[in-house]
Amino acid sequence: MNVAIIIPALTSVAWFFLIIACVGTISSTVFLLLTLAGVWYHTHKDIEPSAISNFPPVSVLKPVHGREPRLKENIESFFRQDYPTFEILFAAADENDPSLEIIREISSRYPCIPSQILITGQPPWPNPPAYSFYRMSEISKYDILVTSDSDVEVAPDYLREVSAPLLDPANGMVTCVYRGKNLGGFWSALDAIGMSVEMTAGVLVANLLEGMKFGLGPTIAVRKDALAKIGGYAATGDYFSNDFAMGNFIEKAGYNVVLSRHVIDHVVAPMTFRRMWERQVRWAKGTRYSRPKGHFGSVLVFAMPYGVLGFVAAETLTLPQFATFLLGAALLNRLIECWVVGWKVVRDPQAKSAAWLYPVRDIFGFLVWCASYVTRRAVWRDSRYELVEGGRIVLRQSGG
Repeated sequence: MNVAIIIPALTSVAWFFLIIACVGTISSTVFLLLTLAGVWYHTHKDIEPSAISNFPPVSVLKPVHGREPRLKENIESFFRQDYPTFEILFAAADENDPSLEIIREISSRYPCIPSQILITGQPPWPNPPAYSFYRMSEISKYDILVTSDSDVEVAPDYLREVSAPLLDPANGMVTCVYRGKNLGGFWSALDAIGMSVEMTAGVLVANLLEGMKFGLGPTIAVRKDALAKIGGYAATGDYFSNDFAMGNFIEKAGYNVVLSRHVIDHVVAPMTFRRMWERQVRWAKGTRYSRPKGHFGSVLVFAMPYGVLGFVAAETLTLPQFATFLLGAALLNRLIECWVVGWKVVRDPQAKSAAWLYPVRDIFGFLVWCASYVTRRAVWRDSRYELVEGGRIVLRQSGG
């Protein structure tokens, strides 16, 4: 080989990657500043009526599937609400679903809280939760519907916090951020810290720049009049990210979508790398097809990949001080974001005691972003889907 040709070529490549790393470092710094501004905006904006004397009655809609970790604690937290009038409706596809035994046992200990179980059968819509919400809404008594996942645990003031903004007729929907509650294990810890920091940071920046135009699945509170205006839950039945679609449709219908300051726990069970990877890529694909431009641009918000790239490129060019600067800047960026968002906003103890996880998660998040462009296929539970333009899904193989 001709060394005189190879060395200049390698130098040119190193300079190219160094320029990319510098651009990424600048863009991720800008995103951090926007995140800090989003935190301030979220924590200072008035989002609730100043004085509330009569809280409206609420119907809680909760689909269940299987005996998930901490299901008993999750379900019971909804029965312990400090709220004057509410009912809890549960929906399962199969009458033999193992979660129903737990629900019946808890319901029997809270006879003063009206509750009901609905067996829906296999959903005819591509999105099973959307169909469950539709079926439960048909038998719900009250005008405010609060939908929530089965892997969510809430505080006693939860219903007060998420229902209050709906007293303003201009507000059609309320959603809230969440912290990942890790039940143990490294891969679930990465999953959880991503919920607490990466997800929340993105939501806060979106809320700052354009207001809320989407919902977050773990909690969506909506008034029936706003829901009816978009065609009910049926309007989201063939969307992969039905929570995003719900908020998007309601905002386009002329209502405000409010981001509550209340924070809930999203329980993350111990999991293998494969399960966590499939779950993360599935969510990323949902975002890719729901918000294609925003998802593509999100490559600029990562910090650690650019820091590592810059370190290697600068070292290759014998610029050790600059290499250390780029890597150090990326690491500091992620640690600040982890502490401000993960601890100060959502109060995730993991963001405080194991902040080192987030820089690792940042690299992993970049790999997930790359993987979201590999295929249109996605796996959820035992079913396989194909995503199409606009965020819709086509069921390719049902899990039964």
